[in-house]
Amino acid sequence: MLPNKACLLAFLLLLRSTIHLTAAIGVSVGVGGGFGVGVGIGNGNGNVGNGNTPSEPPSSKLESAYKALQAWKSAISDDPLKLLDSWVGPNVCSYKGVFCSPPQDATANVVVAGIDLNHANLQGTLVKELSLLVDMSLLHLNSNRFSGTVPDTFKDLVSLEELDLSNNHLSGPFPIVTLYMPSLLYLDLRFNSFSGQLPDELFNRKLDAIFLNNNQFQGEIPQSLGNSPASVINLANNKLSGNIPTSFGLMGNKLKEVLFLNNQLTGCIPEGVGLFDELEVFDVSFNSLMGHLPDTISCLQDIEVLNLGHNKLSGELSDVICSLTSLVNLTVAYNFFSGLSQQCSRLFNIGFDFSGNCIPGRDMQRPQPECSVIPGGTLNCLRIPTPRPLVCASLPRIIFSNNMQSSSHHTSSSSYP
Repeated sequence: MLPNKACLLAFLLLLRSTIHLTAAIGVSVGVGGGFGVGVGIGNGNGNVGNGNTPSEPPSSKLESAYKALQAWKSAISDDPLKLLDSWVGPNVCSYKGVFCSPPQDATANVVVAGIDLNHANLQGTLVKELSLLVDMSLLHLNSNRFSGTVPDTFKDLVSLEELDLSNNHLSGPFPIVTLYMPSLLYLDLRFNSFSGQLPDELFNRKLDAIFLNNNQFQGEIPQSLGNSPASVINLANNKLSGNIPTSFGLMGNKLKEVLFLNNQLTGCIPEGVGLFDELEVFDVSFNSLMGHLPDTISCLQDIEVLNLGHNKLSGELSDVICSLTSLVNLTVAYNFFSGLSQQCSRLFNIGFDFSGNCIPGRDMQRPQPECSVIPGGTLNCLRIPTPRPLVCASLPRIIFSNNMQSSSHHTSSSSYP
């Protein structure tokens, strides 16, 4: 019997195939759930579906899979757990870490539907022949020692929905080929050595989860950020610079987590941050953001983690932040805030971190000479006049109206010297 995690992966793959097959014959199936990411290595026979046995002649797709996996095995130079000892013979569905299921179009008995070699500590490279696995819907390779680049042939992985290459030794520019996989929803490249600029096309795709943290990406975040439908975007621990794009507020309304911490971002926190009423995590700490906080933050009624620490933000900490009822972790330490509202004063006494600011009469604040000159004092952040109290339901209309007026004013002033 497969271990629990392997059984779970096999079940998800079989369920996914069953959904497609029943849909093809007009049967309605209701299924709930999300991605099956982070599953451990499967042991034993990974065959799922109609009982293909080693004695049965392999289909042409399994022959292609055999060619692909043997080519990849040859490119792996170290296998300390001896996982690839099972990769012998044409029955690829018996290989450890390889999972089979009926194909979506029911043209063959079984196909390779997924590979899960997470935490296998394999050393080697990714080979172009892996693109022969055209029915594979997930490829999980985190916590190995793969080096080199992602082959351009990966564009042929037309069924791939989840690609996890995190915690490896991959390098080079952003692997643009990942943006030409038509079914991809989950992209995880974190903890590698990728470098260079992020491509504009990254945020124009239908990716639901984008994990690029802990690489060496640099340059500005593309303005196309606002086109992304993602629910999670993690760009932390890179070398990204410039402003957070003003298009940020135009992202899909299912956004739940944004992590831009530990980069070199400057400018203001965009007004549009308040449009995401399902946002749970917003972490822009350890940057050089300046100016006052937008009042629209008060609309983040589901926010649980709000980390603005180690920036150059200023102004007064008002009820805009401190009245957020879902907050579990609020950090505004090491900025230049100069005052607290009554509500914030209560939070000050229950463990939220306000240290390293310029708040009079409070302990653990900056020395007075550091507070005499506020960084970004001349910075003009776009701050939209809104009703008091702010009516969050009308926020999109207000922002749109203000942007139209701002655009009209800009055009007028630029047309006349």
